[in-house]
Amino acid sequence: MARRGKKPKGRPISGWVIFDKPVGMGSTEAVAKIKWLYFAQKAGHAGTLDPLASGMLPIALGDATKTVPFVMDGRKTYRFAVSWGAETTTDDTEGPVTRSSDLRPTRAEVEAQLPAFVGEISQVPPAFSAIKIDGERAYDLARAGETVEIAARTVTVHKLEIVSMDEGVTVFEADCGKGTYVRSIARDLGRALGCFGHVTELRRIRVGAFDEDDLITLDDLMDAAEEGLEELDQEAIDAGARPRVVRFEALDEFVLDAATALSDLYEVALSDDQAGRVLSGNPVLLRGRDAPAFCEEAYATGHGRLVALGSIDQGAFHPKRVFGGRG
Repeated sequence: MARRGKKPKGRPISGWVIFDKPVGMGSTEAVAKIKWLYFAQKAGHAGTLDPLASGMLPIALGDATKTVPFVMDGRKTYRFAVSWGAETTTDDTEGPVTRSSDLRPTRAEVEAQLPAFVGEISQVPPAFSAIKIDGERAYDLARAGETVEIAARTVTVHKLEIVSMDEGVTVFEADCGKGTYVRSIARDLGRALGCFGHVTELRRIRVGAFDEDDLITLDDLMDAAEEGLEELDQEAIDAGARPRVVRFEALDEFVLDAATALSDLYEVALSDDQAGRVLSGNPVLLRGRDAPAFCEEAYATGHGRLVALGSIDQGAFHPKRVFGGRG
């Protein structure tokens, strides 16, 4: 006799919460907090943000987790401050100083070096990073006192500009591709200037299709859920207890549809009949003079909401992953 699968715990909500992560909170902790607050069946994030960094951490709920790879592959924009005169083991303020200098660069000297850090560049990630070496995280090996050697890799920096400069600290804005480490830019730029440098502040302000206008803070979310949360004390909330009443309608106002993450792909707008066929796993023929005959990656929507990911072949949309969660 076949065993019945367990009923998923939580709400079948699907979409993106563009969380403004505060300094000191880890990415895993942030996902757990949002998942608990929304009572979502599942949740995941699109790109780790260090505890010492703040800003955009896109968190996918429910079926939107299927679109995470598209967000992770998108461009990211960071605003970060570099303090000149010291290099650290972690390339930020967390580690001890390993090299120092009394030199401080002028704005002109910094600007003269920036072209070398734009475009496709070779970069060695920080020793304290999440990169795996023989199955182990680099930061675990580094914290254990082992010498960490990470091979250089090619990354893309689309833009690197000075925002402000004052008293030995320069604030930059960088627009970069997947796998780029801002801490490595600070380290290598400091070495090129001969004065050394490390990141003292880091904030992510854009990821893929999401920008600063989409950001929502924990305070905003907690205020929206305040009516239900008032019934629990902080100790109970920290222990994971659920309130008897939560204003989910108010919280759900902050959830973006899963399709928002796919703005770089071709969109197929479906009728109700076509959406039904696609949700059953069947292809549908596309009509219209501008409809493409072939497209490697596309997505289908019904009434503006994501129905499926797929491809277009010989003028027909073929679903690969369908979305059944409710927003």
